[in-house]
Amino acid sequence: MSVGIIILIVLGLAAVGFIMGRQRARSLWTDNGVKLHSLPGYYGQTVALFTAVPALILLTAWLSIQPGIIEGRISGMIPDSVVPEGGAHSLVMADVRRIAGGLDAVIARGGVGEDELNDGRIDFNNIRARLADVGIALGGDVPVEVFEAARAYRQAANTSNLLMTIAVLAVALVLGPLAYRRIRPELRARNMSESFVKWVLMGSSLVAILTTVGIVGSLVFETIAFFGMYPWQDFFLSTTWNPQFRGGSDLGILPLLWGTFYVSLISLIVAVPLGLMIAVYLSEYAGPKTRSIVKPAIEVLAGIPTIVYGLFALITVGPFLRDWLAQPLGLGTSSSSVLTAGLVMGIMIIPFVSSLSDDIINAVPQALRDGSYGLGATQSETIKQVVLPAALPGIVGAVLLAASRAIGETMIVVLGAGAAAKLDLNPFEAMTTVTVKIVSQLTGDTEFSSPETLVAFALGLTLFVITLGLNVLALYIVRKYREQYE
Repeated sequence: MSVGIIILIVLGLAAVGFIMGRQRARSLWTDNGVKLHSLPGYYGQTVALFTAVPALILLTAWLSIQPGIIEGRISGMIPDSVVPEGGAHSLVMADVRRIAGGLDAVIARGGVGEDELNDGRIDFNNIRARLADVGIALGGDVPVEVFEAARAYRQAANTSNLLMTIAVLAVALVLGPLAYRRIRPELRARNMSESFVKWVLMGSSLVAILTTVGIVGSLVFETIAFFGMYPWQDFFLSTTWNPQFRGGSDLGILPLLWGTFYVSLISLIVAVPLGLMIAVYLSEYAGPKTRSIVKPAIEVLAGIPTIVYGLFALITVGPFLRDWLAQPLGLGTSSSSVLTAGLVMGIMIIPFVSSLSDDIINAVPQALRDGSYGLGATQSETIKQVVLPAALPGIVGAVLLAASRAIGETMIVVLGAGAAAKLDLNPFEAMTTVTVKIVSQLTGDTEFSSPETLVAFALGLTLFVITLGLNVLALYIVRKYREQYE
């Protein structure tokens, strides 16, 4: 039974429990004339919660633990001789999982019988063609041990799924009736429901925190593995980026950081002044009709896919800068350059600056403006000396969001700035960024036991630390400046 069907059954039982619990509470109220502590609906909610929540928690925990247990058992069945030279045990387990899923599809199409597969009478020499018929293509010669492990993996998964289904439905069918029998007039059903809602909201708020912890944890552990293979001094101090998957790579991050900051700086030079001037115009000068037309038109830029911006940089902006600036000035002959990517990226992030700044400027109390006008200040003086300082925290947040968006951009840099890792001040030279190299190092048939692949996690962690430092610095500056106005 699939997980979706199990969830639907549990939710169906919870709905039945809600109806029966509410009806029982109503009958206690009408038949006995006893005053209930809570409304009848809260008693139904209590039964539904006891029916669904423990069962779904068990289902989630089971699905989280099951793959690790099964893979731990099946992994021991694969001898080291099966692992290809230079390969990893995890890649063999990936083939085992693919073949196990393919066997289910083969059985569903009638290509092989369930009994024939389980009792070991299947001919593994012919199973490759049957797997190819269901979309599971296997390259090279797959050892018989891998097919045996896949068959055992499938059996263990099916057995575990059967036990999971029985356990989850048993929990729902036991706790639901118990909650139904506990319905009494003095039961504080409303308090129980409100407590559940509070815990749900608390759990929702923890999702972001746990996600951040998971992201950082995965980066940290893989980065530690990378620095166990590659010297950290060479990574942080070397000015050469030259990965070689045959070994002997130079993996210096400095050229990538330079390209990242160079492109991001140009994009912010373009986006921040334009975005702020747009925000000031829309919030302080434009009328309602003009605002209703101009603001949506500007925000359309935020909805354009980045690949379209990349094509715009490659076909239009790059050749224009090359033909009219770079070649006449003798600064370059390539349409791919830092300036190309920076200009297009700046156009892309204008809505992030203008929309957020516009919202925060509109949030400044009108009393501040009126007070400034009462003291004889002009509109431009009021904006410069009253409105913008009061809106500074939001404006800094908008600029920081735009900077983070620029630092994390990939497609525009790939198409507009090229992929050359170099240290150069010439904005008409092709360069690359950290995010582009993260993608390139993880693209293709990669092996997660080599420094050339694990370097992507070190690059990601470095970028995360830099972004975190920018956030902390911006928060410090904003708090220090805000104290002068409070």
